[in-house]
Amino acid sequence: MDNNNIKLSTKAAGKPIQCRAAIARVPGEPLVIEEILVDPPSSHEVRIRIICTSLCHSDLTIWKMKDFPGVFPRILGHEAIGIVESVGEGVNEVAEGDFVIPCFMPDCRECVDCGSKKSNLCSSFPFKISPWMLRSETSRFKDLKGETIYHFVFVSSFSEYTVVDIVNLVKVDPEIPPNRACLLSCGVSTGVGAAWRTANVEAGSTVAIFGLGTIGLAVAEGARLCGATRIIGVDVIPEKFEIGKKFGVTDFINSKSCGDKSATQIINEMTDGGADYCFECVGFASLVHEAYACCRKGWGKTIVLGFDKPDAQLGLNSLDLLLSAKTLIGSPFGGVKPKSDIPILLKRYMDKELHLDEFVTHEMGFEEINKAFDLLMEGKCLRCVIWMDK
Repeated sequence: MDNNNIKLSTKAAGKPIQCRAAIARVPGEPLVIEEILVDPPSSHEVRIRIICTSLCHSDLTIWKMKDFPGVFPRILGHEAIGIVESVGEGVNEVAEGDFVIPCFMPDCRECVDCGSKKSNLCSSFPFKISPWMLRSETSRFKDLKGETIYHFVFVSSFSEYTVVDIVNLVKVDPEIPPNRACLLSCGVSTGVGAAWRTANVEAGSTVAIFGLGTIGLAVAEGARLCGATRIIGVDVIPEKFEIGKKFGVTDFINSKSCGDKSATQIINEMTDGGADYCFECVGFASLVHEAYACCRKGWGKTIVLGFDKPDAQLGLNSLDLLLSAKTLIGSPFGGVKPKSDIPILLKRYMDKELHLDEFVTHEMGFEEINKAFDLLMEGKCLRCVIWMDK
């Protein structure tokens, strides 16, 4: 698609816009596509027209939740790209017609944390799974009956129009294909960034990845770009090895077919003492323990990326933690700073270094969004890109 031919279909600055949205009204039930009203942006906010969006497991997780942070009716979706339709007061970073990627991770560029290379956690606007806009407990969505519709992680991209705070937007080159750029809103950036920014994987090192979904495969891609020579993938689906090879996976362990040994024991034997970097990409405390157990003593790092239940607990032996001198670290959004790092990743894609095409297994129109949910739940896709106007 020629991005120069994508035009805004409205001149409604300062007024509500009526458009279609896919609304999650009941936990776990199919989304309902209906007409809604999207308010104009308030101060520091931007209203954008979504070009395309992709589906992430985090959408599924919240969609199924009957208790908070599961709140309904809600517009899910957080991997997307769009065009600025109008801006609110105090917005100077983008203007009408700019192409932007919304991102759930705020990046104000002004606080101590945003100004440091050591963290991507904004202290002015901490991330939370909120049903509201970033700066106030208000919504920009309502249905035609006047009922409030809730937001999702400050993005809500399953709507033809959405309103996003400027600290959650990244201006991007309009020449980049939108059906690839949208992937960097969440999953691919998280995985690649975890290897690149959080772990700082070194050339010649050994990596072990628990879970070869999109994030795990993106970790492999990031490790490949960093020069890792051995990338071990652990999963329960044998077919994942062939898929993983595209992203640099060199070895595969089916954790259901290890005989009388655990995947951890096999990795320790394969690597003569443990991998330099281990990544947990599923969201199970038990896998965090396994990853930590096959992480090399002295300098090994275990990076946690999986989104576990809110009350999940880890239990580590204190003496082992002390004497093994390993590092265990969480990595929200892979340590990526959205406004500075996403453009770098997009350039690496345009320079044919970063593999994005291989993550897209399906593309479809907005009306088929429930089919995309089914494909992801059945494990039949990595990323399904949904065109709002196909």
